[in-house]
Amino acid sequence: MIQKLLSHKLLIIGIGLGAVSGYLYYHYVGCASGTCAITSKPLNSTAYGALMGGLISDMFKSKK
Repeated sequence: MIQKLLSHKLLIIGIGLGAVSGYLYYHYVGCASGTCAITSKPLNSTAYGALMGGLISDMFKSKK
């Protein structure tokens, strides 16, 4: 039970950190021409960051 709760916390933290990272990437790097698929809009960049953060944090979950 504790292990399951810990894995969900890790996933939520990973999604949150990924979303913040995606938005910061949009804000500071972004796309000058507006033709970039991911970084042209803040919603796209934030969603992509959240997805990547969730996938990366899921790698650290124990496989019992």
